[in-house]
Amino acid sequence: MIETFAYARAGLLGNPSDGYYGKTLAFIVRNFRARVLLHPSARLEIRPGKADMPIFESLDDLYQSTRWRGYYGGIRIIQASIVRFLDYCREQGLDLDERNFTLEYETTVPLRLGMGGSSAIITAALRALCRFFEVEIPLPVQARLALETETRELGVPAGPQDRVIQAYEGLVFMDFQKELMEGRGYGEYERLDPKLLPTLYLAYRTSLSEGTEVFHSNIKERWRNGDPEVVEAMRTWGSYAEQGRQALLDGDHAKLDRLIDLNFDRRATLYQIGEGNLEMIRLARSTGASANFAGSGGAITGAYRGEEMFQKLVEIMKPRNIAVIKPSILPRAPR
Repeated sequence: MIETFAYARAGLLGNPSDGYYGKTLAFIVRNFRARVLLHPSARLEIRPGKADMPIFESLDDLYQSTRWRGYYGGIRIIQASIVRFLDYCREQGLDLDERNFTLEYETTVPLRLGMGGSSAIITAALRALCRFFEVEIPLPVQARLALETETRELGVPAGPQDRVIQAYEGLVFMDFQKELMEGRGYGEYERLDPKLLPTLYLAYRTSLSEGTEVFHSNIKERWRNGDPEVVEAMRTWGSYAEQGRQALLDGDHAKLDRLIDLNFDRRATLYQIGEGNLEMIRLARSTGASANFAGSGGAITGAYRGEEMFQKLVEIMKPRNIAVIKPSILPRAPR
């Protein structure tokens, strides 16, 4: 029996979406994970997870589940992961043994909150396939394959950030400069020591989310058309990520706090952000904590100072159905 995991992620600084050849600073959130089990079997079988089951307690249960999980489960994601893995092995001239297997998955990553729920399932599945077939794939290529599973196989618009931090784990600074991305298919990724971070919180909505697609609006089209406002914003966000990396190395947590707030404030001038997400930012900052989106909406992250401030965060968020946790940010254990 092979058991693999991949974890939720949160963006701290950088581009709000990472398909713009920008720079980002992100960390793993081990509090939530996707888990894949794989074992040899007579036939190749993908077992459905909870999100794939078309059985509900009531009409309201169907409605709530659909609004929270969306219309698709994980089977198509797993199937696409296997197809992309096979294509990669054939491209590399790798002959795989003729062995069937049964694969099943489960996930605790909150969905539709920009925390990398789908890509966590893909990353865990790729890890299981690599172990089963004894294939070694470099981490940057693993991240690229996870991205291509969604973009090439499923036609889902996505960028590399989620997959990179889920492949590398811990805390990573990413530079997605165009020449590298188009030349070799991946950027420059630098692992940083999570101990450099101040105390961070992660807050997320436990009620119905608005869906991450709400916040992407027409920014991509404007960027492709060279809209000066959008192009300049992307440069600014990339600068925030670079400055944040240096602030961490210098131990300047006050500067990091300012950058976290600036990152969201710049975003709010360009994107249409729902009132529920704006409320989370306002509530967090009212306690003295910094606050920025952790992804595409529905979850925020930032730094707090002292246990008293953290408890204020918990107390002020709870009546609004917002959970607050201390993210576990550990680097990937060596194999």
